[in-house]
Amino acid sequence: MSTPAHIKTIYKMAVCIYPEVTMLDFQGPVELLSSFSIDNQRNYGYLYPKLPDCAIETDFLSHSMEPIRPLTGPAILPTKTYNEVMNSDQPVFDLILIPGGVKANVRHVDPSLVEFLKKQGPKAKHILTVCTGSWILAGSGLLDGKRATTNKALYKQVVEDTKDHNIEWIPKARWVVNDDKKIWTSSGVTAGQDLAGAFLEYLIGKEYAEMVRGIIELGTKEQGDDEFATYYGLV
Repeated sequence: MSTPAHIKTIYKMAVCIYPEVTMLDFQGPVELLSSFSIDNQRNYGYLYPKLPDCAIETDFLSHSMEPIRPLTGPAILPTKTYNEVMNSDQPVFDLILIPGGVKANVRHVDPSLVEFLKKQGPKAKHILTVCTGSWILAGSGLLDGKRATTNKALYKQVVEDTKDHNIEWIPKARWVVNDDKKIWTSSGVTAGQDLAGAFLEYLIGKEYAEMVRGIIELGTKEQGDDEFATYYGLV
């Protein structure tokens, strides 16, 4: 089936999944970001007063095509493997989303995930992390010299573990974006939806972002609205 004529740009997004990943870390952002998929615009465009001239198409990447068991909930089926796409000379994905988990660091995830980030991360237009997804990204070296935040319950552990990477960790932040707008990181779990809302507004404009939030009835927090930094004694 052909792409609707009004769609001029298609962004390809990779969601990096792995055993014991936190479901809500990526399900919330995917609900927001994939709402403008080609199929959704074709089939449910009537829900929107005006459609954007772009679409976001999503793949779930893992170390194999076997079902992935998350920390909670049913197994997830990947659509591609890291090895399948990492060695391309061309950028395979415009957007990379890295959710977190209790064991979300380079010592516990499959090495192919880290290698994928090292090879394809620099070619992507934007990298988004949720919760301890920033811990994985830090292990790839792509956060060196950058500003970032992470899950506040594990904040001190993440900072200590990455102290050799020259990362400016921000203790009070619901989400953080660097000046070049390439790398976006969020605090824990539900903060991923705040980050996704802000990123969607940046990518396709406030009008469309508000339409999506209105349809799914989602209220989002601002960048510095972080009550959990105080709760965990970080500020």
